Amino acid sequence: MEAAEVEFLAEKETVTIIPNFSSDKIYLITGDLGPFNPGMPVDVPVWLAINLKQRQKCRIVPPAWMDVEKLEQMKEQERKEEPFTPMPSPHYMELTQLLLNHASDNIPKADEIRTLIKDTWDTRIAKLRLSADSFVNQQEAHAKLDNLTLMEINTIGAFLTESLNQMHKLRTNLQPGDRAHSQDY
Repeated sequence: MEAAEVEFLAEKETVTIIPNFSSDKIYLITGDLGPFNPGMPVDVPVWLAINLKQRQKCRIVPPAWMDVEKLEQMKEQERKEEPFTPMPSPHYMELTQLLLNHASDNIPKADEIRTLIKDTWDTRIAKLRLSADSFVNQQEAHAKLDNLTLMEINTIGAFLTESLNQMHKLRTNLQPGDRAHSQDY
C-alpha cells in the first residue's frame, strides 16, 4: 500500500466542525451527514471538513488528543516503554498533517503539536527499525506488531519484506539438498 492510499483511508476518520452555513442533511453512500446549522457542531469525515474549510464554510475543531499536554505525555510514554504504546488514533500522523496543513489557524499551538507528533513519530520509527534489525538478526519466522499504525507498517514494510526475501535466498543456498547438485548454465 502506498502512503497516499493510507492518507486516503485517514480522510475517512471523523472530525468535528462548526459550520457557518445552513444546509439540510447530505445523503451519501457511507451515511448521512448534517444537518448543518451555523454555530452548531457536527461530525463529518476529514475530507469534507477540509473541503468546507478551504471554501471558508466552517471552523475545524481539533480532536481531543491533539492537545500539547496529552501529546507530551504520549511522547514521554513512548520513549520510556519498550513495546509500542497505543496511539490516540490509528491515523495520528496523517490526521495531524492534514489538519495542520489545511486548518492550522483553527488549532491552538499548531507548531508545538507538529513538533511533538514528529518527535513521537521519530521515536516510534527508531523503535521499529531496531525491532526489524533484531528480527532479521535473530532469524525469526514471525513478528508481533502490536499498536503500530498502518502508516508505520507501510514505512518499514518494503524494507522488511525485502530483507526476509534475501535471508530466505541465503538460507536455501546454504542448505545441502537436491538443488545444491544441479546448476543452471
